[in-house]
Amino acid sequence: MFTHITVGANDVEASRRFYDAVLGALGHEPGQGPDARGRFWWRTRIGAFAVGTPIDGEPACHANGGTIGFAAKTPEMVQAFHDAGVAAGGTAIEDPPGERNGPFGALVLAYLRDPSGNKVCAVHRPG
Repeated sequence: MFTHITVGANDVEASRRFYDAVLGALGHEPGQGPDARGRFWWRTRIGAFAVGTPIDGEPACHANGGTIGFAAKTPEMVQAFHDAGVAAGGTAIEDPPGERNGPFGALVLAYLRDPSGNKVCAVHRPG
């Protein structure tokens, strides 16, 4: 469905370190960049994620109510995402990492705020 997702950052280097850590815990290579607009990119065969300062020159802000979920192959990767993110300047939010049951069935989740306040999570779907 998506080709790419980009989030804004006021400290791109802090955000690059954070995303290298959390996405690395999920098995992805470090971000590439910066590109001509100062963004760093993490690419897969099905999409891309980027972080950079807003193009309009205004300060970056997070989406109130927005969350970006990253797929994790195992429950252990969800915990590694959380631990790497906290160690790299992120903030743990919501419940501790673990299994939750909801309208989508059982999921293993971990939620963080990145250094610019963007809400991200790792998601593993058991079974």
